[in-house]
Amino acid sequence: MAQKVAKVGVKRQKGFLYFIDKKGDVSCAKMSRGAKKGGSPKKVAKVGVEKKSGYLYFVDKQGDVSCAKMVRGGKKKKKRK
Repeated sequence: MAQKVAKVGVKRQKGFLYFIDKKGDVSCAKMSRGAKKGGSPKKVAKVGVEKKSGYLYFVDKQGDVSCAKMVRGGKKKKKRK
């Protein structure tokens, strides 16, 4: 289950991808569609979230920064002889 890390309240626009950048701030970039290229990222809100390894950080439906523990696993691959 996800937990809120910071309340930001970012208003989302259609056609843009919102994400947490390397510095822990909220950024957005125009999504690419077909032959049209996407845009370069722009900083939307300065948050400065300290990221922990093993967690996925994202902008939730309310426009706040949340995190969830990453699920690592899957099927083991068989060794080739």
